[in-house]
Amino acid sequence: MVAQVVEDYRGQDTIVLDMTNLTPVFDFFVITTGASRRQMHAMAEESDRVLEQSGSSRFGREGFESDAWVLEDYGDVVLHIFNPESRESYSLESLWADAIKIDWK
Repeated sequence: MVAQVVEDYRGQDTIVLDMTNLTPVFDFFVITTGASRRQMHAMAEESDRVLEQSGSSRFGREGFESDAWVLEDYGDVVLHIFNPESRESYSLESLWADAIKIDWK
């Protein structure tokens, strides 16, 4: 659901990583790229709205004041929204290369 929200808000290169075999802390990473701070905020806020409507709420948020990265923690799902430079710098796909990419579409 989170991946679809960010895709609807024109997130770029959205991927979902299955983390269940790598960490007991969360089940999935959703990673996407936003072109601007405004777009990144819109994706984060819409994700909050959609998940709250389905009975889930956000546990935590980091980086919202930044224009580089926003993290939304929904418990089992963690959403990472990066600007292009930060996504390349953090390289979560490489860091968690053992995670299985989910075909969420």
